[in-house]
Amino acid sequence: MEKVKVSSGMQFSAGVNAGALAGASGPIQHSPRTAQARKSRSGFWLVVLGAALWGVDPLFRVILLKSLTSAQIVLIEHLIIALFAIPVLWKNRSELKGLGWRQGGALLFISWGGSAIATILFTLALSSGDLNAVLLLQKMQPLFAILLAGLLLKEKLPRHFFGYLLIALLGTYLLTFGFTMPIGHWSDFVQIGSLLSLGAAALWGGSTVMGRLMVGTMKYETVTSLRFILALPLLLAITWNEGAAWSLPTGTSQIAAFSLNMLGQALLPGLLSLLVYYKGLTTTKASVATLAELSFPMVGVLINWIAFQQLITVAQACGFVLIWGTLFLISRQGDTNH
Repeated sequence: MEKVKVSSGMQFSAGVNAGALAGASGPIQHSPRTAQARKSRSGFWLVVLGAALWGVDPLFRVILLKSLTSAQIVLIEHLIIALFAIPVLWKNRSELKGLGWRQGGALLFISWGGSAIATILFTLALSSGDLNAVLLLQKMQPLFAILLAGLLLKEKLPRHFFGYLLIALLGTYLLTFGFTMPIGHWSDFVQIGSLLSLGAAALWGGSTVMGRLMVGTMKYETVTSLRFILALPLLLAITWNEGAAWSLPTGTSQIAAFSLNMLGQALLPGLLSLLVYYKGLTTTKASVATLAELSFPMVGVLINWIAFQQLITVAQACGFVLIWGTLFLISRQGDTNH
C-alpha cells in the first residue's frame, strides 16, 4: 500500500477555480488546486473533531480517579489501545524501515511526551493547583506549536494568522475567566499545579508539530499505533516507581462500571480521537491544526453543562462564538496563497 506523502512545507491553501467545461455540454473538470482545497478543508475539520473528542474525557476519568492514580489510568489506557495498535503496526511494519534519527526522535516525543507524560502532568495539575490557572495555561499550546512549526517544519503561516490567534485566545480566556480579570492573583500561576500544566501544554503543542512531521513519512494509523506502543515502557517504569497500591473495585456492578469507563476512556477520547486527528493532520499544517485543537475546551464546557449541570455563562457563550468563528474563517481562508 502506498505511503501517505505530504510535504512538511505544504501550504494551507486551496484553488478558487471551479474548473473548465470539457465542452458545451461536457462535465465540469475541477483543477488539482481545487481538489487540494477540499482536502485541506476536510482535514482541518477532522482535526477539530479529533480534538473535540478529547472533551468527553472527564465523563470517564472522574470515576476512574476514585480507584486509580493518574499514572495507573494512563498505563491501563495504553495497554487496552495496544491490543488494537499492535496488529496495525505489524501490518505496516515495512514503514519502519529506513527511519532516521529525526523520525525516531519525533516518535519518542509524541509517545513519551505527548501521550504519556503530558497526560499525567495535566491530571496531576488539576488536583494540585487552581483550576482556572491550569486551564488558562493550556492555551499556551498554540504558541509552543507555532514556534516549533516555524523552527522544525519551516511552515509559513496563513494570512492574519496572529490576528486569528489573538481572537481565539480571547475566546479561550472568556471560557476560562469570563469577564473578570485575574490581575492581582499571580500566585495562582507559580503553584506546582500551574507548572505541571505549563509542561503539559508545551508537550502537547510539540506533539502537534512532531505528528505533522511523521504523517508526512508514514500512514497516520502507524503513527497512532506507535504513539501508544512506544509509551508503554515509560509508563510501566513510572507506575512501578510510583509504588501506589492498585485499588480496583471488587463488586460485580463496580467491576462492570469500572470496565466500561476504562474501555470508553481508552477507545473514545483515546484511540478514536487520535485516528481522526492524525487523518486530518495529513493535509493540515501544524500551526493551523493547533488552533483547531481549541475545540477541546469548548466541548469541555458543554460537558460540564450537560453532565454536571454547570450552566454556560454569557461570557462562555461569547468565547464559544469567538473560537468557532475563528475556526470557520481559517478554514475558508484556504483559497489564498501565503
